[in-house]
Amino acid sequence: MVGLPVSRVIAVTGGLGFVGKNLVQKLAAAGHQVRVLDIESEDLVGDLPARVSYRKADLRDGSQTREALADADLVFHLAGNSSGTVSVENPRLDFETNALGTFNVCDALRHKEGARLVYLSSAMTYGQPRHFPVAEDHPVAPYYPYGASKLSGEFTVKAFVETYGLSAAIGRAFVIYGPGEDPRRAGAEVGQYLRWHMNGLPIEVTGDPDRKTRDFIHVSDIVAGLTLIAAAGEAGEVYNLGTGEETSLRELVAAIGRVSGSVPETVVNDVVTDDTYRLVADVTKLRALGYAPSVQLDKGLTDLIQHLGDHPAPPMLDTIFRPSQRGAAGSL
Repeated sequence: MVGLPVSRVIAVTGGLGFVGKNLVQKLAAAGHQVRVLDIESEDLVGDLPARVSYRKADLRDGSQTREALADADLVFHLAGNSSGTVSVENPRLDFETNALGTFNVCDALRHKEGARLVYLSSAMTYGQPRHFPVAEDHPVAPYYPYGASKLSGEFTVKAFVETYGLSAAIGRAFVIYGPGEDPRRAGAEVGQYLRWHMNGLPIEVTGDPDRKTRDFIHVSDIVAGLTLIAAAGEAGEVYNLGTGEETSLRELVAAIGRVSGSVPETVVNDVVTDDTYRLVADVTKLRALGYAPSVQLDKGLTDLIQHLGDHPAPPMLDTIFRPSQRGAAGSL
């Protein structure tokens, strides 16, 4: 794996989550000693790859965080709430897991000489883009709690870089898809749309299907980007994690029909338009480090269909930007 010394103890917070599981598998396959930190109960861990250990830790607790990271010198910080809907329904939980948790990770590492941190943030920190594509110097203006809590984490990381000399860099992920998503928590379109379609259910499109466009990035490319940032990213810098490819929701539905061999039925909720905008990454900065996304959308969809099987669990999370929308989004 790119530039990561095999001898290092690598900690992955949120290592039982969607991106975390995929990252842990790649690190372990490359021969690294990996420690998974997660809040999940130990009986939910399942079989971990060789050279991977597990430690239950609530990163909202500073002492637990310090103990769990005491001998780690490279930390991929992925833990926290990843759902915008959850952030609307429980903003305190969202802030404490994302913002306070990130502070505790930084604080645990600030006295460790040679420690390295990679923080996984979100393109939701940009808010509604003012220009296209979105580069890292685009203004940040999150419009709901999830984006605000992730941005708070970014500010904390940068402050610890400047104040304490912490070696830390940030990746802002665009819309991730691929194997390993939990349908109870996943709100991104690719996984939701496939799960509806493969169960013979109509795809519920939230927003204008032509004007709402996204940069869909396969989780394996996220993992490649994170490891590249760990190896070569500059301290205090932010790197977009996307593909640079723009796909409208209508084009996504068409792609699903193309690779599945059956035309999807859709219902459109064009009343909720909070996130109807173009959100596509300018990945020039990460490409300069050697990044090259490798999974095209059709290939990613084909592989994900095979992974999910004929009747995967249907999506369980509505798209909610305000509490008043609860119940409306699911009544199409």
